[in-house]
Amino acid sequence: MAEAVAEGAKNAGAEVTLSDVKECDPGQLLDYDGIIAGSPTYYGILAGEMKDFFDRSVKYHGKLEGKVGGAFASAMAPGGGNETTIISILQMMLVHGMVVQGKTRKNHYGAVAINAPDEEEKEECRQVGTRVATLAEKLA
Repeated sequence: MAEAVAEGAKNAGAEVTLSDVKECDPGQLLDYDGIIAGSPTYYGILAGEMKDFFDRSVKYHGKLEGKVGGAFASAMAPGGGNETTIISILQMMLVHGMVVQGKTRKNHYGAVAINAPDEEEKEECRQVGTRVATLAEKLA
């Protein structure tokens, strides 16, 4: 999913860095105009590693204001918590003052997949990347 999101952002003209949250320092968030975070769904919310990353980002509170955010998630089954996972990521971005653009049709909050993404779900991922990259360029 992350690779498809990155592909969409690149196709929109963005310079993209694809990172595993376990290898990231929250200070790196300052380097980007757009930030897209994804997580598997555990117990209806984001993975602990992603929550920890955003918890540690508190030292940069107020410095991410105006950056564009987006999210994606996967779960084992329909109704497995994809939307609540995405909303939990977006809530943290909004508390940072980030800008989040919704979508009027299908997957309003971000891209979702059940297990490994199929081609339709990968296209939704590419659309998230495109939306965030396009809005970030407009706001820059």
